[in-house]
Amino acid sequence: MLKFALFIVLGFTFSISAKPAERIIALAPHIVENLYAIGAGKRIVGTVAYADYPESAKQLPQVGDYQGISVEKILALKPDLIIAWKNASHVPMLEKLESFGVDVIYSEAKYLDKLPEELLRLGKITGLGAQAQQQADLFAKRLDELKAQYKQSASLAVFYQLWPSPLMTVGGESWLQQVFTVCNVKNVFADATTDYPQISIENVLLKSPQVIVIPEEKTKQEVKSIAWQQWPSIPAVKYQQTISVDADLLHRYSYRMLEGISDLCGKLDVSRSHYNMMKKGEA
Repeated sequence: MLKFALFIVLGFTFSISAKPAERIIALAPHIVENLYAIGAGKRIVGTVAYADYPESAKQLPQVGDYQGISVEKILALKPDLIIAWKNASHVPMLEKLESFGVDVIYSEAKYLDKLPEELLRLGKITGLGAQAQQQADLFAKRLDELKAQYKQSASLAVFYQLWPSPLMTVGGESWLQQVFTVCNVKNVFADATTDYPQISIENVLLKSPQVIVIPEEKTKQEVKSIAWQQWPSIPAVKYQQTISVDADLLHRYSYRMLEGISDLCGKLDVSRSHYNMMKKGEA
């Protein structure tokens, strides 16, 4: 869950020289993916843990993880640009790197439909504007198509199990809420006061979700699972409407999100059809 919460980032804020960056250190998996998407993968000289897509990214030197980064390793790679996000554990080291004259730009998490702008900004700083424009246009077009596809669909009450222990979900101000909007479903915890609230089984019981969505994480640590069948009063359990999705596709702010959104919306539509058939049978 930690890598989810820390690696979700949106839109850059920066001011650097007009010279295209040639030696880039990307301090989040999604940044690596987006650089490759616009043809700048060969410019990357350093990454962090979990930066595992595309396959060639696994061969790049790693300079840290979400808990911290190594100033020494970064300086040894002689970057002309670091693309980062304002993780509290990274900021002190990044400020130190800036004091050594290394350009650092930051990202801020907010909007799903701003990803094309992020691709364009990457294109600007790498001098690969044409490739970035192409990817940005494709993303925007496909996102609009998905919105239109599910706009008139009947809503569903959905619980997104972000993490099993402690049990966590996503609130209405998280950017994943925007994914639910694309699929035209109701997040049962949209009224939460925090973006990623810790909740209890009892909270889920009270919300009576029709579907439970469980993201599959790629992690070396053992991840506990919840035996939801113990609570058959939950509609999603009673009618066997629990679905799994690829966490990397949905939790990383990269161009690949469209794959994750399409997969999630498609699976939710199958659940929607199940409930529609039930209603027809009861009529």
